[in-house]
Amino acid sequence: MRKSISMMLVGALAGAVVLWSGGRVEAQQGNAHAPVAIAADTAGTRLWVAESDGRRLVALDAGGKQLAQVALPGPATGLALNRDASTAFVTMGDSSVAAFDAATLKARGTWQSGYGVSGPVVSPDGATVYVCLRWTAEVAAIDAKTGKERARIKVLRQPTVAAITPDGAKLYVANLLSVDPSTAPTVAAEVSIVDTKTNKVSGQVRLPDGSHSLRGIALAPDGKTVYVAHLLSRYHLPTTQLERGWMNTNALSLIDTATDKRINTVLLDEVDRGSANPWAVGVSADGATLCVTSAGTHEVSLIDTAALRKKLDEAAKAFAAKTQTTAVAVDGYTETDGVSEDLTFLLGMRRRVALPINGPRSIAVAGGKAFSAGFYSDNIAMVDLASSKVESAKLLPEVPMSEVRRGDMFFADASLCFQNWQSCSSCHPDTRADGLNWDLLNDGIGNPKNTKSMLYTFKTPPAMSLGVRESVEAAVRAGIRVIQFAVRPEEDAKAIDEYLKSFKPQASPKLVNGKLSASAQRGKALFDNKDVGCSSCHEGPLFTSLKHYDVGLGIGSEAGKPFDTPTLIEAWRTGPYLHDGRAATLLDVITKCNPNDKHGKTSQLNKQQLADLAEYVGSL
Repeated sequence: MRKSISMMLVGALAGAVVLWSGGRVEAQQGNAHAPVAIAADTAGTRLWVAESDGRRLVALDAGGKQLAQVALPGPATGLALNRDASTAFVTMGDSSVAAFDAATLKARGTWQSGYGVSGPVVSPDGATVYVCLRWTAEVAAIDAKTGKERARIKVLRQPTVAAITPDGAKLYVANLLSVDPSTAPTVAAEVSIVDTKTNKVSGQVRLPDGSHSLRGIALAPDGKTVYVAHLLSRYHLPTTQLERGWMNTNALSLIDTATDKRINTVLLDEVDRGSANPWAVGVSADGATLCVTSAGTHEVSLIDTAALRKKLDEAAKAFAAKTQTTAVAVDGYTETDGVSEDLTFLLGMRRRVALPINGPRSIAVAGGKAFSAGFYSDNIAMVDLASSKVESAKLLPEVPMSEVRRGDMFFADASLCFQNWQSCSSCHPDTRADGLNWDLLNDGIGNPKNTKSMLYTFKTPPAMSLGVRESVEAAVRAGIRVIQFAVRPEEDAKAIDEYLKSFKPQASPKLVNGKLSASAQRGKALFDNKDVGCSSCHEGPLFTSLKHYDVGLGIGSEAGKPFDTPTLIEAWRTGPYLHDGRAATLLDVITKCNPNDKHGKTSQLNKQQLADLAEYVGSL
């Protein structure tokens, strides 16, 4: 176990509580609010909202009236209440967790946790707070009173949210992306299952081929079913159309906690209208209504859980009878019963409720209502589960939207896409990559390419692996036209340009106190060695010469073709690698995916040297 985390009193936070008395509660430094999480007490009479840009924890009544607020030392990434709603836990910035008295918002303490902290979950007994450490692919178990870290549990790739069973025995962790190379027979993200008694992973549940961007997870109150919201991409198809979910569909997977097997996967879309970017999941206290927000289409789906399970059971029986087997194949990548391709499956059991907010990335279900916060519109929506009636309230003060934030909103907004199937962020989650190969037709057909990160794209022209777009400006406009199949004003594209230009890289989790490790330092020496040759192409502050080279990786019609030299900055988070994602790891790039030493002379290096070189590149 790693060194325990010491608790620090935060009197400055406690002194920053402001009670609502008819005046305005200011977002920090006049920033937009950008609410990322919402929580409610069991009666649904009191709400708490955690803000990213506004850096506040805000208490509200059920009508959205702001009651009190406290400043946060960093942008919020998650929020959770203990069972009796006496304590609110907020994850913030890169590595902080803070505890607040939920009634008064007075700070009780803050602790330093791991890198990329988000998705806090409180155990049913209130003794432990589990947090996802996205950038180190771990979950930390923290003592809720002392802040002492009890365990670190290694999961898969970019864990972001989690849910715990009512008895506290198992924690289900949603990993955002797949660990597979893009050329694998199937590419799919998985849910890790943590045994909370041993603090070890007891299993993984693989979702269907093409599953990624696992953003929401929740358990039924009876603890029998896990619900996971995610994208289900049809990446094997050339991107010639969007109709009927040709490129991206938006899905909900169910997992049986008794067997820890996937029950099935259903689509949230309809035949002629997508429900893009499913994000947050919540279940009513009686287990009767499942609520799923779609952040790209600004709505919530209210699903009758009994009707859903009945229809899934009937589908399983029909498939078993048809195939003369006793069970449906539910291993996550041999789907044969057609449920995950049926755009009508939820007909009659789901209500799509439009929300008067933009970007509903959170949900709380309590007191017969569902509450969600608009990440871009800075407001709260309250939905009556029985009548579907919707009310809303603004987070105050209202803050003018900057051009960068407007571009951010457009990048994530699927309502601007033909039939609302997808947004830019559907393939570029958090502006990086989904880990899939797509045949975008801009360089021919039948030659799919790996999705690229958008970081520094404006500084490293041309765009695309073969450089078929002279600039990212051209690529943005082409994407609107031939990927979203839409016509939009030039002002929209310019706003997206400004958003993409605003990106800054994150520090690698491989750094030690902000500096290269001993292994990475040795790797740097190899990287810069002329006999190895990495720096001859990956040169300068952006680690690219901005030139094209034939490094022996083209196949078929692309054999012998030169490929663009990408920047290596943030390579630690943008795998899989190479133009077709055939390399799952950086070590694969310089070993089994380096034929005849055409991509750096590495065949003469020993095992330790190869590891050092990969460590350096992963530290950039």
